Amino acid sequence: MDRILIVGGGYAGFYTAWGLEKLLRRDEAELTVVDPRPYMTYQPFLPEVLAGSIEARHAAVSLRRHLRRTRVVAGWVTAVDHAHHSVTVRPADGPEFALGYDTIVVTAGAVTRKFPVPGIADEAIGMKHVEEAVAIRDRLLTAFDRAAVLPPGPLRRKLLTVTFVGGGFSGVEGFGELLSLAHALLARYPGIEPDDVRFHLVEATGRILPEVTAKPGRWVVRSLEGRGARVHLNTVVTSAVDGHVVLSSGEEFDSGLIVWTAGNAANPVVDHHTDLPVDGRGLVRVRADLRVGTDAEPVPGAWAAGDDAAVPDLVTGSGSYTVPNAQHAVRQGKLLARNIAAARHGGAVKPYRHHSLGSVATLGLGRGIFQYRRLTIKGPLAWLMHRGYHVLAVPSWERKVRVLAVWLTAAVFGRDIVSLASVEHPRDAFVSGGDPK
Repeated sequence: MDRILIVGGGYAGFYTAWGLEKLLRRDEAELTVVDPRPYMTYQPFLPEVLAGSIEARHAAVSLRRHLRRTRVVAGWVTAVDHAHHSVTVRPADGPEFALGYDTIVVTAGAVTRKFPVPGIADEAIGMKHVEEAVAIRDRLLTAFDRAAVLPPGPLRRKLLTVTFVGGGFSGVEGFGELLSLAHALLARYPGIEPDDVRFHLVEATGRILPEVTAKPGRWVVRSLEGRGARVHLNTVVTSAVDGHVVLSSGEEFDSGLIVWTAGNAANPVVDHHTDLPVDGRGLVRVRADLRVGTDAEPVPGAWAAGDDAAVPDLVTGSGSYTVPNAQHAVRQGKLLARNIAAARHGGAVKPYRHHSLGSVATLGLGRGIFQYRRLTIKGPLAWLMHRGYHVLAVPSWERKVRVLAVWLTAAVFGRDIVSLASVEHPRDAFVSGGDPK
């Protein structure tokens, strides 16, 4: 029996395991997925989790529920020793241990890219995981509650100021959805005026949404600014100590909520703790058929896909690689399962080739943008296309139904604006006994 070890339970890892369960008999392979989280995060839903349009749990797909023949190991892979077909796993509790394998699939995913900006490590929240999206939402709701009882002044202004750093899809979608939530909250807080709420989007380059062309990108900037936001292009954050944001343009302001979405970095396990071939960016070198290595020097028993793999882009050519996004990771995971099964059964493996379906982004409730080649759609129709595409793309009918049910409920009754920020400190009420002192 072939021991197939999948490092990472994100898009590529989940779809690889899901596909192998269907393609390989029970007596053919023993499947194992190692990931510190027992679920796959459907990241395109995080902006809507952040805005309260989707329940947090519905953006997470349980590995144990949907991978019925796969062993799920909760822990971090800290080293890959392919020469001895072994990985080192660090669980949340207890000592590290080794796991052996015959075939390894590296789908560990990327991590949030950080820069040594003073204060960011202490103040900012990322937006890669469900927990982060929930924390951002609760932080904004709590800020409105606190600001509503304060007189005008520096503290009130800080509580109602939000800063997003990074103008890629993740940052812009999260920014637009949170801005939409903040505007919806104004109806429930009569003491807070629209001008009291300040939203800043900071992008180091001269444009946002690099996945779309320049003209639609400029339209998004105008749309956000028309809703009262500030978009700072060609600007970086130089300091954020104690929430005091200093920009390279010289502008300074206090911000009670800072969200860091400044791109991806190579997974440190892949970049520094493996004997598999890695390129200069810290990504696993793979061939077009997703085998690790090159055509001249393949690595037997090793495959990789997703954000931590340098997958040749056969559609655009010119030696480029596929961009790290959900479209590619999902399709690479599905092809990876088919290729592993084909290789085991003596069939032909296929190269990865995917023509983009276009780019679609939500900018808040009823607002969106879609672009496919020269076709650009803006506004409510693009927003509906975003929702339609992703409810079809999220794995399993169970998750599709749950998401649709929440959307329909919200359409009838409106957003749920309850903050559960207190869950971050669950013992406070018990320890204080209700005494506000």
